[in-house]
Amino acid sequence: MTESRETYDLIGSDKVEGTNVYGPDGNKIGSIERVMIGKRSGKVDYAVLSFGGFMGIGDEHYPLPWASLKYNTELGGYQTHVTEQQLKGAPKYANENEWDWNDPARGRKVSDYYGAAWAY
Repeated sequence: MTESRETYDLIGSDKVEGTNVYGPDGNKIGSIERVMIGKRSGKVDYAVLSFGGFMGIGDEHYPLPWASLKYNTELGGYQTHVTEQQLKGAPKYANENEWDWNDPARGRKVSDYYGAAWAY
């Protein structure tokens, strides 16, 4: 039986955070640190992927377009077409203070890097 924070089609944001993300080959590439929701649209725009480091130390953070993720029930996490190699060249930040979510150029840079081809 699913919890009240999760149904067949819905999941609470607190249950998304910490969920593993897998590459196209099914290998874990990181986990979702947080989701970024458009205030006006009400839609999830990005998942911030925590990648690298050890036990949360030295992690880098990669905003991924939400459309690039699809929940895979067999893996029990989200799967993306983005490979670990592609992720290494993607827009990222090591420190929260390094990323300005108010800067529209940042969002364009992420969208341009991943392109529409990443949408499932």
